[in-house]
Amino acid sequence: MRLTRVAACLAGPMIAVVTMGACPERLPAVGPDPIPLWTDGAPGAIGEDDADRPEIRVYQPQSAPKTGTAVVVCPGGGYGALAIDHEGQQVAKWFNSFGVTGVVLKYRLGPRYRHPAPLQDVQRAIRYTRAHADELGIDAGRVGVMGFSAGGHLASTVSTHFDAGDESSSDPIEQQSCRPDFAILAYPVISLTADFSHRGSARNLLGDDPDPELLESLSNETQVTAETPPTFLFHTGADKGVPVQNSLAYYGALVENGVAAELHVYQNGPHGVGLAPGDPVVSTWADRLKDWLQTNNFLSNAERAEVSGTVTVNGKPLQRGTVTFIPVESAVEPAAFARVSAGKYSLTVESGPIAGENAVVIYHLGDIAAVPTVDDAVELTAGDDDGGSEFRVDVSAGRNVFDFDLKR
Repeated sequence: MRLTRVAACLAGPMIAVVTMGACPERLPAVGPDPIPLWTDGAPGAIGEDDADRPEIRVYQPQSAPKTGTAVVVCPGGGYGALAIDHEGQQVAKWFNSFGVTGVVLKYRLGPRYRHPAPLQDVQRAIRYTRAHADELGIDAGRVGVMGFSAGGHLASTVSTHFDAGDESSSDPIEQQSCRPDFAILAYPVISLTADFSHRGSARNLLGDDPDPELLESLSNETQVTAETPPTFLFHTGADKGVPVQNSLAYYGALVENGVAAELHVYQNGPHGVGLAPGDPVVSTWADRLKDWLQTNNFLSNAERAEVSGTVTVNGKPLQRGTVTFIPVESAVEPAAFARVSAGKYSLTVESGPIAGENAVVIYHLGDIAAVPTVDDAVELTAGDDDGGSEFRVDVSAGRNVFDFDLKR
């Protein structure tokens, strides 16, 4: 390792840096071969150059078993460029690592193209993915969309501006719905009218003097309905490029409309981090996303069931505890978790366990009392010191009742 000066890699004056070799040439992400979204030209195309051809690149899992889920990924870039490396190809390959197919979208950009061209492109990408579900080995009912920054605005736009497809069309792709089954928004641009909006994205998308009604229509926090797909959001409070208020406004609208949603805001971290490699804190957003996908059964099509029952210890109701049902056969199917209060627990079919064999884990959290009753949370299903035993139940479709009487 040596100290050297590298001016070719950095803008500005020469500085001393630590390096292990020559400055690498920056190359574009290439990945799989591009697939044109329209073989005869995109609607409203004004030329035949690369900038006029919206395309996708499909990244298929190579080592992990396919889950049947696909995500159309929209890189950011302020609607004037595409960060297709760290907000595209790298994200698709991360999805591949746990069996999800990544579909990276190259959409049309301003100032050459204005709205609705980018929206047409992402709608077409979702339709294309569904139309080719058998060929891609995916479930047409589990096609999500993900967007970063301005790509997050595009993903939130297709989440609030969608249609069921045109059954009368001679084009089988156009027959498909363009509504995503779920959405993932990473430090997204959301509003085009609020004080915290990203002016550059609005200008590239709509021009210098946009119609106020169009600005309102594309301020997606105002467009959320009960039909908006379940959404995961990630942002940082320190983001100076696209303020966190964008995610807060959209999350608030989702909650108000009863849409399942999860929001993670990290205190530190700049705009445009992608998967945030090297940051031990911010990079954990990807783990939380994977948890969310699994918890909401987006990584499988397993049937969930309603469960209720009682938990007693030595014949007495467990006053404060938890019960968790964990699928035995699959690592991608969701676990189900419930609180135990006064010896009772219940889970609806929306949040219940997967039908089939489940391991059961029960904890005692302690009692409400003037003095401590347990040193730590105690796993009551851990068994004895000689190796213990695992509690298992067979969950059936429909309604189930499981009563657990534990001996201590």
